[in-house]
Amino acid sequence: MKQKAALVLSGGGARGIAHIGVIEELVKKGFEITAVSGTSMGAVVGGVYALGKMEAYKNWLYTLDKIKLFSLVDFTFSTQGLVKGDKLLNTIKTFISDANIEDLSIPYTAIAADIINKKEVVFTKGSIFDAIRASMAIPTVFTPVKTTDGLLVDGGIINNMPINHVRRTPGDILIAVNVNADVPVDKPVIKKIETVVEQSKYQKKIKDFYNQLHILHPSNGEEKLGYFNLINKALSLMAYHMTQMSLEKYSPDIIVNISRHSCGTFDFYKAEELVEIGRHAAVKSLAAYKPAKKQGIARVTEFLKL
Repeated sequence: MKQKAALVLSGGGARGIAHIGVIEELVKKGFEITAVSGTSMGAVVGGVYALGKMEAYKNWLYTLDKIKLFSLVDFTFSTQGLVKGDKLLNTIKTFISDANIEDLSIPYTAIAADIINKKEVVFTKGSIFDAIRASMAIPTVFTPVKTTDGLLVDGGIINNMPINHVRRTPGDILIAVNVNADVPVDKPVIKKIETVVEQSKYQKKIKDFYNQLHILHPSNGEEKLGYFNLINKALSLMAYHMTQMSLEKYSPDIIVNISRHSCGTFDFYKAEELVEIGRHAAVKSLAAYKPAKKQGIARVTEFLKL
């Protein structure tokens, strides 16, 4: 019998790609993911998993350097954000069809924040791509999503680890994946498959993107904060502390920690490495997990055999 698991995926920009490796390892070890809840990049990965298209999404991420990632970035330079995000999601829709959340095979929840009405918005029905677009609208980077009477931005500013919104079922365990953990970077040895030329070209594109955001990376090692980098760091700090409070309050059965220093918010070119970092972290967390009886239900242990 498979161990049921309610899965919660935090936001964290490109670090959220590590969620893919975690999910793959959970499935490999025999877990049955019965529900998923996520914020920002956690909502993206959780959404494509609920759609049954995670493999297609992962393969696409691995080719971003080959299909010119930045051609998917529709800069607007408006006062509300630099990037619309529509071109990116429309591209994903070419290989992952949209669907209504209520029609998915497992319960899915995405979180956004309504900055006009000062409240959390919980998506449990309607278009999954609309939910994802709202949940990933990082303030000042992605333009917000307008509603009839509100304006939606990244859910990370209000609930970056939405444990309280994941659907629970009898006999399940709660697994939270935190990609903002204040722990050292821990990654396995990863075979490099890119050529030096390909890496050089992609690094240039990343540098160009950072320049668009006015983020400075001086060679003398002294950190200077540009406007958007300052905002990004402030939002990251806020998300970090909210995540810690959520984890302390709800005490998940398993916490998979991914270092907040694994990569920068926009380092999507590290997709392959991040997936393996997530897988590695999941292996360690599962090995350390000690099943216990809760509310008279004996936990299954066979799935922990490595």
